[in-house]
Amino acid sequence: MASKVYFADLRADMHENLQQKLTRLMKTAGMGDIDFQDKFVAIKLHFGEPGNLAFLRPNWARTVADFVKERGGKPFLTDCNTLYVGGRKNALDHMDSAMLNGFNPMTTGCQIIIADGLKGSDEVEVFLAAATPLPADHYVGGDVSTHEVDGPRAECITCHPVAQE
Repeated sequence: MASKVYFADLRADMHENLQQKLTRLMKTAGMGDIDFQDKFVAIKLHFGEPGNLAFLRPNWARTVADFVKERGGKPFLTDCNTLYVGGRKNALDHMDSAMLNGFNPMTTGCQIIIADGLKGSDEVEVFLAAATPLPADHYVGGDVSTHEVDGPRAECITCHPVAQE
């Protein structure tokens, strides 16, 4: 079964600005049907390195956070530390980088929590109830415990059939 993909261009007019368009997109995609009431809701995004512009601006995060809060949820922004040296190598530097790039509670309407802890070494295994497990031979060395998918098998036609026209 093919996944639905939703798209919105970046054109705005006097009837609908980009933030309103994002809200409409979230509703169309069914996010309004999710029970957010009294639930912590992680909004995963990239805060950007200091001095770089390759990230979504805080106003987009604000729109998503407001959408969640309007439905009773408790949103927070999150990302993981990087393995390379830079402005996101640990949680403190990461949050400083986020603030320098405009991400703070006043601009986004929610707090920031770095998901993998202070030094990037905190981890928890998460199982998704609706997830379809991959066959063991899809993992590096045929060992599921590696949690590393063998690149050539990541999009195999057995598990991910190509749509026939």
